[in-house]
Amino acid sequence: MKTLLLCSDLDRTLIPNGSQTESELARPLLTRLALHPKVRLAYVSGRDRILVEQALTDYQLPVPDFVIGDVGTTLYRLRDGAWLLDPAWQEHIGADWNGLEQGELDELIAAKEVEHIWLQPPEKQNTFKLSYFTDPDVERSRLIEEICTILEANKVAANLIWSLDEAENLGLLDVLPASANKLEAITFLLDQEGVPQQQAVFAGDSDNDLDALTSGLQAILVKNAAADVRREAIAALTEKQQQSRLYCAQGSLSSLNGNYAAGVVEGMLYFFPELLDWIEGG
Repeated sequence: MKTLLLCSDLDRTLIPNGSQTESELARPLLTRLALHPKVRLAYVSGRDRILVEQALTDYQLPVPDFVIGDVGTTLYRLRDGAWLLDPAWQEHIGADWNGLEQGELDELIAAKEVEHIWLQPPEKQNTFKLSYFTDPDVERSRLIEEICTILEANKVAANLIWSLDEAENLGLLDVLPASANKLEAITFLLDQEGVPQQQAVFAGDSDNDLDALTSGLQAILVKNAAADVRREAIAALTEKQQQSRLYCAQGSLSSLNGNYAAGVVEGMLYFFPELLDWIEGG
């Protein structure tokens, strides 16, 4: 059996923090799967290192081999308890920012007195992630266009992501290198580790996973994913005639309902049925 790489989103994919119920055996079976000597595990998340480590403890998740975090701006290799930041990934995405870093981009934006934004705390920033709070009712298309104009004038290729923190009633705006996204980070990791695409799987649940889910990589959509995400993913792959690359978990395994980690285990056994003997031998 060749080495397999499972790349998975965390929140509402492996972490059961949605409204649907979780199968009791889901995470123990995922841990059993991760212990297979030929299975390597990568978490792909918007969380920073501290929040990923917190999730490992709070949800008793298996320790991964790799973490793509901070909305794709960091890539860590975990070795004997140490988190090793990959400098090659930093160099790769840094090229988009024309030699500038987070603080320098903030100075460019501040010099133009852009309204309705203010910096998030230092722990939410990193070398290639510039994060702001915004007014929740801001005209975000105008705001994004204004910032993009400033960045383009300085030959900075960036991806701006706006979201809403409903609990705090705040808008969140992340300014990232254009190539700092889940799909490109996964592709980079596969190349670095010499893992062919047919030996890799991505698992996700939400619209920010769609690029990876519909890229042609083997992909798993957990059962608790939103119906519109499922429809969009299926439609995109049908148009490409690549429907077989996506597995939508159904809860077809005994004692597993297809939600969260149960759907990931189900999908892994669909793409790699040879893992069944290992799972049942636990």
